[in-house]
Amino acid sequence: MTIDFTHWWEQIEPMAGAALAGMLIPIGLPGFAGARKHAWQALLDDRFGADGWRIDHYVRGQIVPFNQAIIEYEQSYRVYLRNNPELAEWVAAWCGNVYDDDRSNVYDEDEYVQPHTRQNHYQDIAVRRVIAELVDESEWPRIVETPDEECDLVDLNDGSIWRAPRARGMRGPYLLQIRTPESPGFFLSPAVVPVYDPTLITSHPHMSGWWLNEGCQHLSVESFWQMSKVVMVRYDRFLAAGTARRNPLAGLESDMS
Repeated sequence: MTIDFTHWWEQIEPMAGAALAGMLIPIGLPGFAGARKHAWQALLDDRFGADGWRIDHYVRGQIVPFNQAIIEYEQSYRVYLRNNPELAEWVAAWCGNVYDDDRSNVYDEDEYVQPHTRQNHYQDIAVRRVIAELVDESEWPRIVETPDEECDLVDLNDGSIWRAPRARGMRGPYLLQIRTPESPGFFLSPAVVPVYDPTLITSHPHMSGWWLNEGCQHLSVESFWQMSKVVMVRYDRFLAAGTARRNPLAGLESDMS
């Protein structure tokens, strides 16, 4: 049997070849998906199969799955709000809910996994989760239980009135967008909130993005999130890509908006 580098995995013992499907390898750092989220998914599904890839994160020297990395993201908000009670108490007193890019974000409540959304939104969920947990702590007497209700909230972006669920612990009349420097809730932007553990700070000499030009820049939780992303691929699917292995993320464009 002649073995060569072009198809060696098809020429080895079947059990050895089959085992390659259980191996995941990193093939690149994709950056910020934003509104290109579904385009990324379509491209990677086509290239490696829907079950052949995922996005993990580099955290303290290890590559870990999303559900572990998002704990670090939320903890950054938890530490920031607890260390800045005036921010937490203002949101609790004056807001009824918060959102990121779309008012429909309020209906995702506390769910970080969002296959249905145009783009992922995590900062509003982190704020809702942290404020809700402060309701149960006696050390936070100004953040209290609120009715489980739908209510009319005034969006501070434009004064429009929107019917939305009241987030737990938020007793106010306003709907707060947490997004760009122009948004009323920029003070809780993930570019403003610092990552809580300095060992999570990372950098990339060739990566750029909006989060490096706002807030605390490379020290932010947004910078951690975007710069720690790693595309992981099943090794058998990577091998099957042939010459595309030289540039496996070709066509995967970051959203620079």
